[in-house]
Amino acid sequence: MCGRYASSRRAEDLVEEFDVDALRIAAELEPDYNVAPTKDVYAVVERPPSGEQVAERAGRAERQLRVARWGLVPSWAKDISIGNRMINARMETVAEKPAYKRAFAKRRCLLPADGYFEWYPTQQTTKAGKPLKQPFFIRPRNGGTLAMAGLYEIWRDPARPEDDPDRFVWSCTVITTDAEDELGHIHDRMPLMVEPDRWADWLDPTAAQDSLLDLLVPAAPGALEAYPVSREVSNVRNNGAHLIDPLPLEEVVE
Repeated sequence: MCGRYASSRRAEDLVEEFDVDALRIAAELEPDYNVAPTKDVYAVVERPPSGEQVAERAGRAERQLRVARWGLVPSWAKDISIGNRMINARMETVAEKPAYKRAFAKRRCLLPADGYFEWYPTQQTTKAGKPLKQPFFIRPRNGGTLAMAGLYEIWRDPARPEDDPDRFVWSCTVITTDAEDELGHIHDRMPLMVEPDRWADWLDPTAAQDSLLDLLVPAAPGALEAYPVSREVSNVRNNGAHLIDPLPLEEVVE
């Protein structure tokens, strides 16, 4: 699974990197080195033109940078809390599961990340007798941005009045797959990546559904590096760039 990640890029940098047409955010997010479920994150989406845009854009979708809540809330959900357990969607079932299939068909996104965290169970145990886990940070070896494959939804809060601008909640999930061999010893799942030459096809809301899964690939062997980091990241209250610094060997739990 992918349960934590780091996202420190500025909005203006993501606009340039992802060739975004419009910045649709109320306020820029602060760099976050411990992104956890229910937090707000950046999402790159493409939205069909509406109203006057139809003629202006000649039918072309607009690529937008949005802010979304991590944890997908389906449009039919009665309560936003359902998103707390829907942070990941498995590639193997994403096109069929009721919670994801509508979003997979029309509302796909890219979730930019510096890298993500996974926890490896060590031979040491806690006082409760459970394996002590060592966190690892997994990132592109070249220092670039991970474009994680995701889905998004727009949920209407029935408790808010019609004229409340916050009645619509944007939310998202990360699509995962089996981890490639080099990373599989840390965790058996990993986020799916979308290569730059496939961004347009993945984001296209009119794309044929039967071709979508072919656009998703695990990172090429050797493209990612993993190294141990401080166990401070295990507490969601901790944040800061030091959380992704390599841990000195003498401090690594084995």
